[in-house]
Amino acid sequence: MFTGIIEATGTLTELTLKQGDLSVRVSSTTLDMNDVQLGDSIATNGVCLTVVEKFADGFRADVSNETLKLTRFGEYRVGQKVNLEKALQPVSRLGGHLVSGHVDGIAEVVAVQPNARATDYWLKAPAQLTKYIPYKGSVAIDGVSLTVNDLDGDKFKLTIVPHTAQETIITDFKVGTLINLEVDQIARYLERLIQGESAATQQSTLTTSLLAKAGFIK
Repeated sequence: MFTGIIEATGTLTELTLKQGDLSVRVSSTTLDMNDVQLGDSIATNGVCLTVVEKFADGFRADVSNETLKLTRFGEYRVGQKVNLEKALQPVSRLGGHLVSGHVDGIAEVVAVQPNARATDYWLKAPAQLTKYIPYKGSVAIDGVSLTVNDLDGDKFKLTIVPHTAQETIITDFKVGTLINLEVDQIARYLERLIQGESAATQQSTLTTSLLAKAGFIK
């Protein structure tokens, strides 16, 4: 589990195909590896990866076919910059929101607009994920916990303040950039609970009428 508050950035220095999936090496001069053990989780651009080999300046992890299918890892190349966050400790401050590191899909940057000292980024979400992205709700993009400040159909706006821009790779985002998107997990659990027993026999169908029937809206 993570908070979406990025601790460091790093670089993919090795990408090796191994028996049908991928082995990656991540190097970072700013991520403290002293308390990292084999088997620990580190969110890498929002993707929960398990440390299988540890180095003084980073780690190696395996990326499964499921992860390759749902994230940008299949298109990354050596030299790709990434956001890094070690797993949440029970004594840590929860500065963002609960982020699982289980990416739901890929979103695309469709507009970048200055906003005083901040910058607004409009992103287009996959159609099947838009219902989980509410106004003033939380999302994680490449592992960064952010608040949704506006909505327009399948598009949502994120406002990036200078500190977040400085501490993450978001300043590299341009129109057309594709990013890993994780929606707030509470929305996913809520959908399944509302479906009740019918969840065993039908696909995901969270609708306005279903929410009204359950008493969440009028």
